[in-house]
Amino acid sequence: MSASRLCRLAALGLLATTASAPAGAQTSIAAISADDLAAQLARTAPKADRRVLQLAAHAMRCALQQPELGVSSERLSVIDYSRPSTEPRMWVFDLARQRLLFEEWVAHGRNSGENRTEHFSNRDGSFMSSIGAFTAQETYMGGNGYSLRLAGLEPGFNDRARERAIVIHGAPYVNPSTAQLQGRLGRSLGCPAVRLSVAKPLIDALRGGTMVFAYYLDKDWLKHSQLLGGDCGTAAGLATR
Repeated sequence: MSASRLCRLAALGLLATTASAPAGAQTSIAAISADDLAAQLARTAPKADRRVLQLAAHAMRCALQQPELGVSSERLSVIDYSRPSTEPRMWVFDLARQRLLFEEWVAHGRNSGENRTEHFSNRDGSFMSSIGAFTAQETYMGGNGYSLRLAGLEPGFNDRARERAIVIHGAPYVNPSTAQLQGRLGRSLGCPAVRLSVAKPLIDALRGGTMVFAYYLDKDWLKHSQLLGGDCGTAAGLATR
């Protein structure tokens, strides 16, 4: 049975809730450069890779130029899949207040690798994680409890996320203590699962349009992402330096 089928069965018959970003909130962030935004992110999350933050900032600036993508300027989340699962590799930023809300562990798909996330897919039933930029949309109560649907913004890389039921949810296998003993976190069916104890506040911080930027040094994605090149910035060039 595919990952999307399992998740849909878990969520069947349950009502989703939504949250919208404030209407005029994009002005201040949209007015600053990607480099300045990256510098702001680096100050609030000094343990994060500065190059990854630069790419996320470029993608964010590009997305804000396209209102139809529905990305809020209030917050941003970055997942660095180049780091092992035994380390914190997910950050949630409050851009308006210039502060870090979360620095967390996050699981990857069971077929994406062991401790390292090495394989990615946009295909249903692959049980792999996807890379690229997503928008965090509505919440719902399902088989994994309080969960958050993601919509992929990157054609060919993650734009089947909703179809695959790729969501953020809490999971008992996201346990750093156990990960130290077994050499990795537990793995999902492709969802970026987080610790149960932080799932609800983290999801509430993201829902309603926050960009979730999932990074890995994938040359094909870095070259062809519509949010990392062209008129939206020079992040693809940054990635190869």
